[in-house]
Amino acid sequence: MKGFYIVWIGFMVCFCELYSQNNFAQDSLYLKEKGLKYRNPDSLAFHLKKDYQLKLKEKDTISAIATLIELSQLYSHNVNYGKSYDNYWEALLLADQSKDSISMFKVYHGLGWLYLFYKRDDEALKKFNVSNKIIKQLINKKNKDLMLGYVGGNYFAITNLYRDIKEYDKMGIYLDSCFQVQNELKNRPKSYYFEAESGYLASVKGNYEEALQKLNNAKNHFELNDPSYQVLLEMFFGDVYLRMGKLDETIFHYKKSLEISSKYKRHLNNDLIVNESLSNTFLKQNNFKEAYKYLKDAKTLNEQVFGRTSDNNRHLLEIKDLYRIEKKRLADNETQNRLLQLENEDKIWFLKSIILGVSIVFLIIFGFSTIRNIRNRHANEKRILKETQKLKTQKHKEIIELKNKELTESALRLVEKDEFIASIKNRLENQKDKIDVNVIKRILRSMQGNPNNNWEEFEARFTSINKSFYSNLKKGFPHLKQTDLKVCALVKLNFPSKDMSKLLGISVESVHTSRHRLRKKLNLDRNENLEEFIDNF
Repeated sequence: MKGFYIVWIGFMVCFCELYSQNNFAQDSLYLKEKGLKYRNPDSLAFHLKKDYQLKLKEKDTISAIATLIELSQLYSHNVNYGKSYDNYWEALLLADQSKDSISMFKVYHGLGWLYLFYKRDDEALKKFNVSNKIIKQLINKKNKDLMLGYVGGNYFAITNLYRDIKEYDKMGIYLDSCFQVQNELKNRPKSYYFEAESGYLASVKGNYEEALQKLNNAKNHFELNDPSYQVLLEMFFGDVYLRMGKLDETIFHYKKSLEISSKYKRHLNNDLIVNESLSNTFLKQNNFKEAYKYLKDAKTLNEQVFGRTSDNNRHLLEIKDLYRIEKKRLADNETQNRLLQLENEDKIWFLKSIILGVSIVFLIIFGFSTIRNIRNRHANEKRILKETQKLKTQKHKEIIELKNKELTESALRLVEKDEFIASIKNRLENQKDKIDVNVIKRILRSMQGNPNNNWEEFEARFTSINKSFYSNLKKGFPHLKQTDLKVCALVKLNFPSKDMSKLLGISVESVHTSRHRLRKKLNLDRNENLEEFIDNF
């Protein structure tokens, strides 16, 4: 257990006076507390509790946390670790709720020391590492010097931890880190707390003159600025002289440490270590009476602090963890609230799903109906267009057929006219003795048209009615000649061979020959009808 108390007290003084800012308002109540600091710890504790309730009432959470931290430090100085433990956990709960990182750093740091007193070194290191992680995240966000000061205080605590478990190499590493942080500070104040630790480490390495020089420099500072810290410093002197083998000087400084502790009512936890050290020193001098006396005092103190009936020990065995209990309660409440929230969210989600489903079904039905209506409308429009087109085609076809009939009748009248004129001519020839035949023939020639004129008149009228007939025919059969085209036109109008011969001015045999040749040119079989084929153009 030796060294734990030194570590705790050393850090607290260093941390509070070198690195941390004063978190208490400089009001009359706080000044009264400062006056009671060394004289009446119980009265100071009363005023701190009163101040804590006042800060809570004013909803000044940060100041309330600071008050709990100072109250925890006061209890720890007076070896009331149970109450110190409770107040730290209560402070951590408030710090966690307020999300104040600096307060969380301080509380975790204090808890680290308490775990160290309970011989839970691993837990102590975890708490120190947590506090270190918290404060390093704030270096670039807040006052850099202040944050570096907190980092230095954390390194100082770990330095003391490794000193207590006698891992002096690691102690030296963290002590070097403390000096490095000190050098990074703008004002670079000299830390006599670091100086004292450096002197102690020098004695471990056998550099006694260096050790005593550094401890004396620190003593001059503490006599003026922090007299109560001499409780630890005198014990350091005793350890150095013990290593040097100077037992009388060792006893003197150990007793001096007990005397200062009794005077200032501070660092009372250090008395156990000093009494054990005095007992061992008197044993080396074979002074069994004095050795027994101080061993008995050490045992009494040990029983008071860590015995079965000790409040601290009972507190440790009961594992009074207010923070965790409260956190569990809050977590349970939060879980219940979360479950209610999730249930409400499920109901809302269910209603949203129903609304969404109904909307989707409605949209599908609406879309289906719309598409069906559009398709029906398009089908109706298409049907109407087809019927309209069919009517137009039929009407056009009927008009063409009518005109073709008129054209046929006109062509037939031309043929009949020629036949009539021919019959008159024959009759006149039979009566040429009574009539001037030459005069009559001239009259008939003027009335009678030649076959070419008759065809031209017919073709002009045919083309005006059947505009695309010749072009379609030539497109499909470009090798057809003019005579073939004439025959095709007459075939389309269903002219008999006799009328075709008269209109074309050729014999009926020639018409039959032309039709036969035309079938070959059109690549028609015997079973195919010429009139039906040509009617498609």
